[in-house]
Amino acid sequence: MQTLLNYGFEQIEWQVALLSFLLAFSLSSIIALVYERTFQGLSYSRGLVQSMVLGSIVSCLLMIAIGDNIARGIGIVGSLAIIRFRTNLRDPRDLIFLFASLGVGVACGVQSYETAVIGALVYSLVVIILYISPFGTRRKHDGLVRFQIPAGPEASSQVTKIMQNYTKKFVLVTMRNVAQGNVIDYAYQVKLSTPSANQVLIQQLEQINNIRGISYINQEATVEV
Repeated sequence: MQTLLNYGFEQIEWQVALLSFLLAFSLSSIIALVYERTFQGLSYSRGLVQSMVLGSIVSCLLMIAIGDNIARGIGIVGSLAIIRFRTNLRDPRDLIFLFASLGVGVACGVQSYETAVIGALVYSLVVIILYISPFGTRRKHDGLVRFQIPAGPEASSQVTKIMQNYTKKFVLVTMRNVAQGNVIDYAYQVKLSTPSANQVLIQQLEQINNIRGISYINQEATVEV
């Protein structure tokens, strides 16, 4: 009877299994902490951070349960196919962090502890380097300037002159008539040389007669909304 129960099952000591779970928990917690410290934007999710840790433990559990048995692997994959995950991730970076946590759990589940530790540390180090470096940043000190000026070539030429003198590059985004055509609403996307140059630009635009509704919206690439 005991032979029948043990048929096809790899014997794993409970100490090894416990070590695998604890290591998966520790390494995935490090990855989750790195994600929390390097997160940028407004759509922070506590559930996503906790899912990294829980997913690592589950993947470790599955790998221990499967072992070297192909039949069990096929059975578990078939049972997981029944479950449908409909959670939409807005940022591909979140998906990569989830995969990293699952990968650590898989490595711990197959008792490849060196791979799990080195992989988690290297991944976390790369994330920190990318966070503090400008890698992937295409725009710097970009902004959207909106204002309304009286219709006519005089005010429009003053705006063009100011844009040429106080921005590195500017592009007209929208222009529409308001107040029965007596006032024109402008929106310019500008590229500034320094972050503080937006104050100088606003001060110069305020000198135009009858200008109103001046607003500057920061579009710096390091801030994700």
